[in-house]
Amino acid sequence: MIRIKRVYEQMDSGDGRRFFVERLWPRGVKKEDLRMDGWVKNVAPSDALRKWFGHDSAKWEEFSQRYFTELEENSGSWKLLLEEALHGTVTLLYSASDQMYNNAVALKQFLEDQAERQRKR
Repeated sequence: MIRIKRVYEQMDSGDGRRFFVERLWPRGVKKEDLRMDGWVKNVAPSDALRKWFGHDSAKWEEFSQRYFTELEENSGSWKLLLEEALHGTVTLLYSASDQMYNNAVALKQFLEDQAERQRKR
């Protein structure tokens, strides 16, 4: 199971393994205060894609497609997350204020699609 949660939300027992999935550290959060199992920087969108998107919901579909392409070209960045999700709960942590249109939402969809493909094999 894959969940997503803002870094500013409280940790809870249902989170399972927690991974921060952005390149930039969130403002106002001390590293020692964010309880996580890992910071997976290289799974985040490239700087160019992130800047192009700019959290503009009108660009969401195109952003998702471009991001999925980046992920497919860098499978080493997300394999750990997929393996963890296949064996338990994983929470993807993000800092964006937009809860509907952010890289963690897209990454969750990508990982769920990969898990479904793997189950069909």
